[in-house]
Amino acid sequence: MKNIVISGTGLYQPPHVITNAELVASFNAYVDLQNAKNASRIAAGEQIAMVPSSVEFIEKASGIKQRYVLDKAGVLDPTRMKPHFVPRADSELSLMAEIAVDASKKALAAAGKTAAQVDGVLCAAANMQRAYPAMACEIQQALGAGGYGFDMNVACSSATFAIEQAANAVRSGSAKCVLVVNPEITSAHLEWRDRDCHFIFGDVCTAVIVEAADTATSADPWQVLGTRLVTQYSNNIRNNAGFMNRCEDSDPDARDKTFMQEGRKVFKEVVPMAAAHIEGHLHDLGFEPTQVRRFWLHQANLGMNQLIVRKLVGQEVGDDLAPIILSEYANTASAGSIIAFHHHRGDLKAGDLGVICSFGAGYSVGSVVVRRI
Repeated sequence: MKNIVISGTGLYQPPHVITNAELVASFNAYVDLQNAKNASRIAAGEQIAMVPSSVEFIEKASGIKQRYVLDKAGVLDPTRMKPHFVPRADSELSLMAEIAVDASKKALAAAGKTAAQVDGVLCAAANMQRAYPAMACEIQQALGAGGYGFDMNVACSSATFAIEQAANAVRSGSAKCVLVVNPEITSAHLEWRDRDCHFIFGDVCTAVIVEAADTATSADPWQVLGTRLVTQYSNNIRNNAGFMNRCEDSDPDARDKTFMQEGRKVFKEVVPMAAAHIEGHLHDLGFEPTQVRRFWLHQANLGMNQLIVRKLVGQEVGDDLAPIILSEYANTASAGSIIAFHHHRGDLKAGDLGVICSFGAGYSVGSVVVRRI
């Protein structure tokens, strides 16, 4: 069987930063407006008064200190509380394709490839800007790549699930070089007016090049030793926005049309599921978790990541073993583990073992075991 490698990665970072202090000031201004609007009902005893947020609450709950976003003004406007994107004509490059092209060009440069050498484009993200034509096809055309492209969505596991599809395509011969790109415009599906989750997400785009080892010219190739995917249905992370909403005569701005989660249930159920998944995958490849030099995990919650790795290696976990990018980027859905891999692999030596792992809605867990060549 062909040896498959990840030969390059790329990262697009939006131009705007929202700190926790800025976010809290905006959210609390919104709370004041809502409580004033409903003052008579609150005085009458209705339990509808909103509670303000705080920087301390956010950092204790998540480890997040800031996030990058494509639009800052709309999010921080207490009368709006969502990004403001200018509509583009059908003849213009879409916003999602634009950031994907940026990350893809960086990944191609890192891999020493041209777009013409790419014959498969997988656009894998938690949300797509539109139903069709596929975002992947638009990205493919904008880059000048050949072959085929398609979109796929497994929420926060989209990137790792797509890497397996890319590796399988190269291994089977249906493609020689596959681009996996993860444009995550999470600010558009986050409910910025909900205290329990208004701080969670940030925008970003990552890209990876997957190809056969014998065609790789990269100075930094990582052999893909194995991939493993699993899903288990759960309602604890959900978003009901979809094309049938208008046929249901439902409110397009209703709370269920944006990101929702039962955070405590997710933590309790996903931690053991992810730890068991990684351990089983490593064992089947002939490795023990203690042989892993670095874990690049999905970036959703600091405590969750630390507990997963502690279960695997039986000791306290530091950034060297499981680097955290949450404090800077926040949760970036499927791109989080790829950002960690992109930023925190340069110090590893030839032969070092690593695990890229995602976990999220579905539930879904995807792991990619790699070794530096």
